Amino acid sequence: MTSSVITPSAVVRRAPVNPNATPEVRALLDHLYEISGSRTMTGQHNTPREISQYSDEAQTITGQYPAVWGQDFGFSEDGDMDGVNFRPAIVAEAIRQHAAGSIVTLMWHAVRPTEDEPVTFEGSICKGKLDDDDWADLITPGTAIHARWTQQVDVIAGFLTQLKEAGVPVIWRPYHELNGAWFWWGARGGADGYAALYRQMYDRFVHVHHLDNLLWVWNASTPNEKILPYADCYPGHEYVDALAVDIYANEFYQPAYVGLAELAEGRPIALGEVGNAPTPEILEAQPLWTWFMIWTNFLTKENSPEDLRALFHSARALNRPAESQ
Repeated sequence: MTSSVITPSAVVRRAPVNPNATPEVRALLDHLYEISGSRTMTGQHNTPREISQYSDEAQTITGQYPAVWGQDFGFSEDGDMDGVNFRPAIVAEAIRQHAAGSIVTLMWHAVRPTEDEPVTFEGSICKGKLDDDDWADLITPGTAIHARWTQQVDVIAGFLTQLKEAGVPVIWRPYHELNGAWFWWGARGGADGYAALYRQMYDRFVHVHHLDNLLWVWNASTPNEKILPYADCYPGHEYVDALAVDIYANEFYQPAYVGLAELAEGRPIALGEVGNAPTPEILEAQPLWTWFMIWTNFLTKENSPEDLRALFHSARALNRPAESQ
């Protein structure tokens, strides 16, 4: 491994992968390049039903509002924590958060394309598998499964279009934790594996729906003996603006950081989801993280108020501007 890959001097500014990206997306990507190696934005994820509860709680604890506001478009029955009925409220809150100075990141625990919403998490999203024939149909236009997938993603595209019309740039991280085997889209290496599905969504969102307000993030899990190497599932630099990894084991492995930075080749990297937040010392040792996002109630379940305050007030932490809070 060459140390130059993981130093701030290795960061090379690039334009968004979508040549028609909005000025807001271009400014957001420029911001990531600007802070890479020197600052890390604080972030907090929220559930569809709770809207901004956990971000608000982070401010109550630390006195600082997280710079990054995260949400999920959901998959489950109306009224559930992940209910699909909350999508209009999520769009409205994303617009409000953007106006307040937050950076918006969105995801979608997507329904398995062999069934229709609403679904349950462990019955469809997690542990609900696709066999090899269904996967081949999924990435093949003209099949019934591909047509059903198209209808499903078009629903989400409609909500993202509303954000485009409102001038809201979105950090979009589809089909996350892709190199692990727990989600139906996961642990499929090679050209016809996960990478093909990611490219398929990119092509539909960019070339059909003209969602030029998205900054595209490829979001993996830390590789180990049970999780595929990053590169096995990578769709190519022409589809990726930034790279992220989810870490829940309270171990910010240097090899995971180095490996992601090396794959990124100067592009911004981030901690897409964490349980235990990184400490100020970790941010000093791994300076290329451009943001982290604490997952929902892990804010208080896995982090003490004292540690959160130390992190949010540390020299490297970048919170939402005070005048916006």
